[in-house]
Amino acid sequence: MAYDFSALAKSIAETEEWLSRELAGIRTGRAAPALLDGVKPEAYGAKTPLTQLASVSVEDARTLRVIPWDASLMRTIEKAITDENLGLGVATDGQGLRVSFPELTAERRAQLTKLARDKAEQAKVTLRGHRTDALKEIDALRKEGMSEDQARRDKEELQRIIDAGNGKLAAAFAKKEADIAR
Repeated sequence: MAYDFSALAKSIAETEEWLSRELAGIRTGRAAPALLDGVKPEAYGAKTPLTQLASVSVEDARTLRVIPWDASLMRTIEKAITDENLGLGVATDGQGLRVSFPELTAERRAQLTKLARDKAEQAKVTLRGHRTDALKEIDALRKEGMSEDQARRDKEELQRIIDAGNGKLAAAFAKKEADIAR
């Protein structure tokens, strides 16, 4: 009777996906549409995600183009982007909005790197929690009749899976850190 690692693998994948989404929302020196995912303008009586109100595309390395599907929402979208306090410049023209990314200062890069490191650490803490839960389940199975050798093998396999998950989280952080440094 071996421990079933499928639930653990699913939890680790969800943690990796969460970190990926969180890191995508952290600004780098390059224009990235994912940065505007958290912007929710007040439209039609409710806070609506920007992606449901407009198309967002990359115009060049430091500029995003936001084209609202309803031109009457242009001011509302502009205000929502400005109110989000992302440090972006917003200008309106005939077709839509132009969102510009100013050059990052060394101080701002350090702040963004610290934020990314904090998100990565939160993900690692989550993985440690998953490991603790799995260890408790393996110990419970051991008390129910699992052999000592099987319990040891399951614990070793658990540690290998957690180490692989931590490696993926560290790689995602390192990639984001390199993007911020550029």
